[in-house]
Amino acid sequence: MEQISGSVQPEHALLYTFLEVSSDCRFRDQLHSLQSQGFVLKGSYYYDDEVELQTDGNRSGHMQNGELVFGPEVNEETIRIIAAQLAQIGDQFDREIKARVVNDLVQHFLNENLSGEEITQRMSEAVEGLARAIPSGMEQEKAMLVLAMVLTKKIVNTMPSLLQRVFSTTVNYISQQLHNYIIRMLRE
Repeated sequence: MEQISGSVQPEHALLYTFLEVSSDCRFRDQLHSLQSQGFVLKGSYYYDDEVELQTDGNRSGHMQNGELVFGPEVNEETIRIIAAQLAQIGDQFDREIKARVVNDLVQHFLNENLSGEEITQRMSEAVEGLARAIPSGMEQEKAMLVLAMVLTKKIVNTMPSLLQRVFSTTVNYISQQLHNYIIRMLRE
């Protein structure tokens, strides 16, 4: 988990675990490097839809006596179960995503002249375009969440050196667009 103002976000844990349990993840060794670089912490994760949304799309948190304060807890096992379910759906979506969409996103991530906000916008456009083709039997938010995570996997499978940038961008996208959906999903 990346620490943001002392809080730990479930979006980080969900994406990390989704990638970890996904089939055809060809960058597992690099994925584990996120943990050693402080991007991911194990244990229980803080979520609270009452915390303030920051201008960078992240939510503020707090420390108490120098320790992370975890609000209502979501344990690692809950995250793992949900991520595994989403990964199964992702395997079905994987075949529907054209290589051109992935390659275009790879090029955007490689373009250092694009800001994080511009790349997040490109990711959002790709997810929304793909979501329009998903059968209507699935919640739109769930489809968008899975598509964002599958795109992350496919981009990093194509170009493993982009792992940190793609991971961070996807977490920002999910935090900005789907945070409330994730909170509802974790509470069910």
